[in-house]
Amino acid sequence: MLSRIAATLFPVFGNLTVSGAERPRPGSILVANHTSLSDPAVVVAALRRLGTEPVIMATAGLWRVPVLGAALRREGHIAVHRGTERAAESLDAAADALAAGRCVLLYGEGRLPARRDVGEAPPGPFRSGVARLALRTGAPVVPVGQAGARRISSGSRAKQLAGALTAPARRPDLHVHVAAPVHLPPGEVPAATAHVHRAVTAAWRTAVDTLARQA
Repeated sequence: MLSRIAATLFPVFGNLTVSGAERPRPGSILVANHTSLSDPAVVVAALRRLGTEPVIMATAGLWRVPVLGAALRREGHIAVHRGTERAAESLDAAADALAAGRCVLLYGEGRLPARRDVGEAPPGPFRSGVARLALRTGAPVVPVGQAGARRISSGSRAKQLAGALTAPARRPDLHVHVAAPVHLPPGEVPAATAHVHRAVTAAWRTAVDTLARQA
């Protein structure tokens, strides 16, 4: 349902284009850069165009939001309880989803940037969860780069609301690039984390360059 809603709404909020690889194969880990509250919907809408409706790993606080929380629970998305004894549960649930042939979408940075401008910037440091999940399951990692979402919402709460309300009139350009999958060689988590970060950064640069050519 969430994928269908995102795919339906985003033609209204902006001009979304998608490039890169074909549909990610079942059981893939999809890792995207995180810049805005709106970019999960942008990425999900782009993935639906490729025929993929992923299980999403997201901060557990979203499960407390009325209506949204109920939809997340009903559709089997995965709450991440950071900094608690339940933190490991999310990786267990993600591994089960991958084993069942679902694609899992997560954000390596694990949080939004503190910047309030609308500009693009490379992905920040990644947490270790992506690498630990990939090394544990052997699943391929598909880097996903998105650009333009900050033109819909960024900055203070007031600016985010204003941006979302005016987006249908402004129709900002949005682009998502789905890169070829990478397989992490067996090894240490820090090295694997750095490898994924480089791959997602490269996908993000492709998305940024594509928007620049479209301007």
